[in-house]
Amino acid sequence: IQRMASLETAAEHERILRELESTDSNCIGPTLRSVYDGLEHGHFMDKLEARIRNHDREIEKMCNFHYQGFVDSITELLKVRAEAQKLKNRVIDTNTRLQNDGKELISVVEELKKCRLQQRNIASTIDKLTLCLPVLEMYSRLQEQMKTKRHYPALKTLEQVEHHYLPHVSQYRFCKIMSDNIPRLRMEIKDCFYDVLPESLYAVLMSLLQKRHSSAEGGPETSG
Repeated sequence: IQRMASLETAAEHERILRELESTDSNCIGPTLRSVYDGLEHGHFMDKLEARIRNHDREIEKMCNFHYQGFVDSITELLKVRAEAQKLKNRVIDTNTRLQNDGKELISVVEELKKCRLQQRNIASTIDKLTLCLPVLEMYSRLQEQMKTKRHYPALKTLEQVEHHYLPHVSQYRFCKIMSDNIPRLRMEIKDCFYDVLPESLYAVLMSLLQKRHSSAEGGPETSG
């Protein structure tokens, strides 16, 4: 009977220990009370201490088992940290180089824009010169013909300059000066003609020249 009572007590203590292990700490009061109400609480304390030592060994074993993994993880983490720092430095270096290259690129683009503008200005100037040079050449020819007293060619050149060349470049200041000089030049040529031709013949000549220019097709004559 005593042996059976001892077995029952041991079973009860085991049940209480399992209950303590699985029960919330706020609810263990009634469980502990049942221990102290019994007569074997000293024996229960021995079993409790043995159970605690057993759990301590399990915890130590588990810690030893996972310790190497923990160390390896820390080592890997330190390596990752070092690599991350290297990557950060590379990113900073790349960003610095990109900023510098970007400044150089902006400078090159600005220079290119200036060159393009200069190119357009040069092309525009060439076009204007191409348009103006024939007028200047014809006006120079007129001056030369008047200087050498070639009155009839000078009169033809004057008509060409007035009716065919100047209208295309009338927006330029030098052309206005030429246009303003045409009446004076025509009068000089007329005075020279009066010295060798009657006024009636000069009028006929002017009429023929005007009709010729008004009905001409294609480019102007440039006979000298």
